[in-house]
Amino acid sequence: MRIVFIRHLKTPGNEKRQYIGRTDEALSEQAVEEFRLCQGKSIVGLYPPVWYIITSPMKRCIQTAGLIYPGQEISTEPMLRECDFGEYEQKTYEELKDEPEYIRWMESGGMTAFPRGEDQTSFRRRCVDGVKSWIDRLLEECADSVAFIVHGGTIMAVFSELAEDKYEFYHWQVENGSGYVAEVSAEDWKNGRKVLRKVKRL
Repeated sequence: MRIVFIRHLKTPGNEKRQYIGRTDEALSEQAVEEFRLCQGKSIVGLYPPVWYIITSPMKRCIQTAGLIYPGQEISTEPMLRECDFGEYEQKTYEELKDEPEYIRWMESGGMTAFPRGEDQTSFRRRCVDGVKSWIDRLLEECADSVAFIVHGGTIMAVFSELAEDKYEFYHWQVENGSGYVAEVSAEDWKNGRKVLRKVKRL
């Protein structure tokens, strides 16, 4: 089964380089306009056709799915939503860089819990569990292909855990509208070898 992971297009907060997690922003007008201008040009062939589309329940992911795969049915999965950045939500690096708690968070490699936010270990585990659950289900249905249209953090969590080639979390960072294509072997997956193979950048 072919699996495509796509990070949603830009939101106003992304354009300002803010931490956007639980904030349910729509896509920016500029991002939508740029996508539509590219349709019929460089967009053609960038996103592989798929049988199923799974998204985070956040507006930015659902809207992106509708633009890339117009007219196709979309299923949402709450476990794939972005991390809750707590007190860092909607703030930028420039606003936070001198705060001692933020400095400690940066020095930990982003592994300490966000103040009043979500613990990184819990966030990464729920993302991986959400993807595994859907792959289990789709393999039972003999699906040919699926696209997960989600968040940057979600993609990094999934690939740092499931990719056959092991790299650390931030290695898997992608720009808005970009992502990865991978393959799953039904036989391997059902026998407990749950890995994403032949990973390629979109």
